Amino acid sequence: MRTPPLVVAGEALVDIVVPRDGQVTEAVGGSPMNVAVGLARLGVPALLITRVGDDTRGRLVLEHVRSSGAEVCPASVVPGGRTSTATARLDEHGAATYEFDLVWDLPQLELPEAMGLHVGSLGASLAPGRDAVLDLARQAVDRDMFVSYDPNIRPSLVEDIETAWSHVQELASLSHLVKLSDEDAAALRPGTSYENVALELLEGVRTELVIVTLGPGGAVAVGRRHTVTVTPPARVPVVDTVGAGDSFMAAALASLEARGRLNGSGPLTGMDESEHSSLLADAMAAASVTCSRRGANPPTRRELPPGWPGQALS
Repeated sequence: MRTPPLVVAGEALVDIVVPRDGQVTEAVGGSPMNVAVGLARLGVPALLITRVGDDTRGRLVLEHVRSSGAEVCPASVVPGGRTSTATARLDEHGAATYEFDLVWDLPQLELPEAMGLHVGSLGASLAPGRDAVLDLARQAVDRDMFVSYDPNIRPSLVEDIETAWSHVQELASLSHLVKLSDEDAAALRPGTSYENVALELLEGVRTELVIVTLGPGGAVAVGRRHTVTVTPPARVPVVDTVGAGDSFMAAALASLEARGRLNGSGPLTGMDESEHSSLLADAMAAASVTCSRRGANPPTRRELPPGWPGQALS
């Protein structure tokens, strides 16, 4: 019997990477697409709902996703359409800032049979396609299905911060798991600590766990009963940070799937401090691999520590 996929809904595009020194390169990207690829490479069936044109860049996206083992919803390809791009400019530390040329007009679709739904990034914030992503999340809620959300805020595209925060709260309230970075928290709630932002998001009706990533400082899991902080066991040489957060997200979902935590009502409620610590360590192990090489290149399971998931702390 075929295992239903974890559906990922959001943008897929082509990253134009501009290093501080060296040659400009093009590579497929987009946070939700990276998550779908990361899931498939970790052995979790994944189906991507996105929007690309039937142009050369769109074909590159499709080839990349399918070669990693993930599927693409047929309605994702727009005849005569244009594929979006994001120009990533790297600083001397390998950190990226982005400029976007986007088309995001995803139509409303019926959510297919799935083990869960992940949404986020520009696909969950950019009109008019945001409405279709929000509708998918509501369909998942109606089926009592696991939902995760990563806002992955791009400040250059935020016109009104209060509206952006309201949109984040709306999707977070439909999600069991919300993952964001400390930079996302600072952009959404200036002057508020990331701990308090996490607690605000945890007030969502369905929200059971909020994870905040802290870059080289590790990550924090904020649950209803406790907060756990985990730092990386060793500092990894960083080539660039492109896609690291997406590898973290995919690995966190794969770890939860391996633990049987994507099923049933309140799937994350019973997790204790030890399980939260192990979850963060599993996700950081994947993000570290991505940081050690160029571009958004999530690891396969063979590239992770022996015994992964659940053994990354050792």
